[in-house]
Amino acid sequence: MYAIIESCGKQYKVAEGDVVFFEKLDAEEGKKVTFGNVVLVSEEGKVQVGAPYVKGVKVEGKVVAHGKGKKILVYKMKPKKNYRRMQGHRQPYTKVEITSIKTAAAKTTKTEAAASAKKTEAKEA
Repeated sequence: MYAIIESCGKQYKVAEGDVVFFEKLDAEEGKKVTFGNVVLVSEEGKVQVGAPYVKGVKVEGKVVAHGKGKKILVYKMKPKKNYRRMQGHRQPYTKVEITSIKTAAAKTTKTEAAASAKKTEAKEA
């Protein structure tokens, strides 16, 4: 099972147990993060495509760490004018481990199982 989610203006393909690097998210390390903008879900060969998002599907993850990416150098130069500028940049990121993909079908089966368990308990008593 995998899903394609939209976050930080980009789309990411995620599955349970994956570790994904997002642009800096406003969450503390160790906290839970929920992504509701799910564009596509594939479960056992069945594909659900949203218009624009799939309803009732959420992807949950845990923030592992925050950090900065590799340094890139930006160099500007104008020939014959003695103009030279160098600037460095490190893009901040958030490392997230995907813990679960919750679909609407999974929620209904869990509630049906709980309801049937209550019915059997009521009949036994």
